[in-house]
Amino acid sequence: MKILLTNDDGIYARGLAALYEELSQEADCVIVAPEIEQSAVGHAITLFRPLTVRSATKGGTFLGYAVCGTPADCVKIGLRELVGEPPDLVVSGINRGANCGNNIIYSGTVSAATEASMMGVTSVAVSLASHKEADFSVAARFARSLIRRIGDNPSFHGIAFNVNVPCLPEDQIRGAVVVRQARSRVLESFEKRVDPRDNVYYWMSGETVSVEQDLETDIGALQAGYITITPIQYDLTRHELLDPLRSALGKKSI
Repeated sequence: MKILLTNDDGIYARGLAALYEELSQEADCVIVAPEIEQSAVGHAITLFRPLTVRSATKGGTFLGYAVCGTPADCVKIGLRELVGEPPDLVVSGINRGANCGNNIIYSGTVSAATEASMMGVTSVAVSLASHKEADFSVAARFARSLIRRIGDNPSFHGIAFNVNVPCLPEDQIRGAVVVRQARSRVLESFEKRVDPRDNVYYWMSGETVSVEQDLETDIGALQAGYITITPIQYDLTRHELLDPLRSALGKKSI
């Protein structure tokens, strides 16, 4: 098995290192990741400047390809130019901080996985529910277990999976569940500041508020101590509204 590894926290992030250490026991892994942190860039791609790619090393050993671009850029150029034969999987992460509910729209980690799915490659985005430095090994081991189950299953070809792991000791995690994305919203706040040259600037912060927190959703199950797995897609169409909208507009509307 061949796996392209990427993330949005940057090529030297500890979560990516943990993922490589674990998954390289299972597959031939190639890292193509942003050279600097690209958190919350969503599905942005680079159009108006060239993408620079350099060979990154760690301790004098080749680590992977560092791309001056977004996570989606990394997947695009990785699949088309850098990894040779197409990989069996793209795995993105391990992100520092959960990607649940509406947060997945902003997530560079998840966008890397959906980009791979758009290009026809099965993918997994993995996030650990902690913004502090934490132990990524539990999440890495679960990722390895998951790819064993989905990697060769034709039913899952080209599908993206979003995985969130609670930041708990392994023996306190209650299991893994398949759930849907929760409906949520982010309550932003802006702290107004003034720099030494009297320029006003704002520092944004916020918290995610879930509209629903039952165990059938990623937010609810994660808060209850479960690893969550959600198959996701990039089709944003509200299919159930197509016919009602056609009826409302009438035949002469188009």
